[in-house]
Amino acid sequence: MKHLLFLLLSLSILAACSKKSEPIVITAEDFHHSVDKVGEIMVHDIFSPPVASRVFAYPSIAAYEIIAKNNDTYRSLENQLTGLTPIPEPPADQPINFQLAALIAHMDLNKRLIFSEEIIEVYRDSLYEVWEKKNSNEFKASKTYGLQVAAHIYWWMDQDNYKQTRTMSKFSVDTEDPSRWQPTPPSYMDGLEPHWNKIRPFVIDSAAQFKPVPPPPFSMEKDSDFYKELKEVYDISNEITKSGDESEEVAMAQFWDCNPYVSVSRGHLMFATKKITPGAHWIGITKIACRQSNYDFDDTVHAYAKTSVAIADAFISCWDEKYRSNLIRPETLINQYIDESWKPVLQTPPFPEYVSGHSVASGAAAVALTDIFGDNFEFDDDTELPYGLPVRKFKSFNEAANEAAISRMYGGIHYRAAVEVGIEQGRNIGGFVVENLHMFN
Repeated sequence: MKHLLFLLLSLSILAACSKKSEPIVITAEDFHHSVDKVGEIMVHDIFSPPVASRVFAYPSIAAYEIIAKNNDTYRSLENQLTGLTPIPEPPADQPINFQLAALIAHMDLNKRLIFSEEIIEVYRDSLYEVWEKKNSNEFKASKTYGLQVAAHIYWWMDQDNYKQTRTMSKFSVDTEDPSRWQPTPPSYMDGLEPHWNKIRPFVIDSAAQFKPVPPPPFSMEKDSDFYKELKEVYDISNEITKSGDESEEVAMAQFWDCNPYVSVSRGHLMFATKKITPGAHWIGITKIACRQSNYDFDDTVHAYAKTSVAIADAFISCWDEKYRSNLIRPETLINQYIDESWKPVLQTPPFPEYVSGHSVASGAAAVALTDIFGDNFEFDDDTELPYGLPVRKFKSFNEAANEAAISRMYGGIHYRAAVEVGIEQGRNIGGFVVENLHMFN
C-alpha cells in the first residue's frame, strides 16, 4: 500500500513538472480593461478634469513606447514629447512578451497616479498569478522590462511641475471686479487647479501657444454683446425646461455633463454624486472606436496614446485661458441681475467660465480620433450607460464634439462665445498634435 501511494505521488509530481508552459496572449480587451479599471478608480477618488487627463496620458505613453520597440509600424515618441528620452532597451537574451510588458507598465503607472492603490494592486495581482502559472519565464522577463520602462516614464513625469503645483497658493477671488469669477452654489468650492498652466505640455510649445481671442467685454448694458450672451443662456434654459418634460437639449446637457463631483443637498445633508470627467468620456469613445474597428493590441495602444496626449494638452491650454480671463459664470450674474431663483440645468463647476473645458477637450479629441479612424466614423456612444443615461448615436467624432460643446450652453454653465471659441481652440490643438506627433515609421 505504501509503495502504491509513493508511486501515485511520484506520478503526480512528474505530471506537474512535465506540464508545458503556455504562451501568454495579451489582447486589446486586456488593455481596455486596464483603462476601464483606472477610470473607475478615478471616479471613486474624484479627480478633477485636468488631473484626470494627466492620469490617462502617462500610462498610455509608457505602453506605446514599449510596443514601438517591437513593432516596426510605430515610431518612438522620444524627443517628440517634451523632455521624453529613450526608454531602456529590451535585453535580447530574455523571452519578453512586449504586449505583456506594455500592459504591466500601464498598470504600474496607473497605480502611481491614483489614490486608491489597493484596488489596482488587487486587480494586478490577480493577473500576475494567472500569467505566472501560464509561463513563469515569459512573465518574469516581461514584468522586469515593463517595470523598468514604467520607472523611466515616472522619472520623466516627475519633472512636469505637477508636484510643485500641489503646494502653490489657492486661487484668490476678486470680489471688487464684477466681471471676475465667484464660487457658485451649492458647495461654493475654491477654484480648481489655478496653476495648471504651469504643467509641462506634451506637444504644444507652451500653455499659451493657442491663446484664444478674449471673451466679449464685460458689460451689463442690455445692448452689449456680453449681456446678450448672458440673456441667451437664461432664455434658452427657460425654453428647454418650460414643458416639464425632458427636451432634446436637456438630454444633450445631461449626457455630456461629465462633472466628477456634483453636490447634492437633502435637508442638512450634503453628499456627492460621482461621474467621469470630459476627458474620460472621450477615452471611452476611443475604446468604442477601437472595438468597432477590431483593432489589435498595438493599434489600440496607439489610439489611446495619441488621443490622451491631445486631451492632456487641451486641458493645459484651456486652463491657461480660464485663469487669465477669470470670467464670471452665468449662474452668478443671472441670480444677481435677472432672476434670483434661476438654476442651471447642470451644476456649475468650480472654476472660471472662459473657455469651455469640455469644448476644448472635445475639439482636440475629435481631431485626433478622426486622424486615426477617419471622418464620417459612425458610432453608438454608450459611455454614460453606467450613470443611467441612454446611448446617443453620432455620424462622426466632429458631430459628437459639436454636440458636447453646445450642450454646455444648454446646461446653463457657459456663454456661447466660450463654446464656439473653445471648440475651435481644441481643434487647433488637436491639429497641432496630429501634425507634429509622428507615430508611424
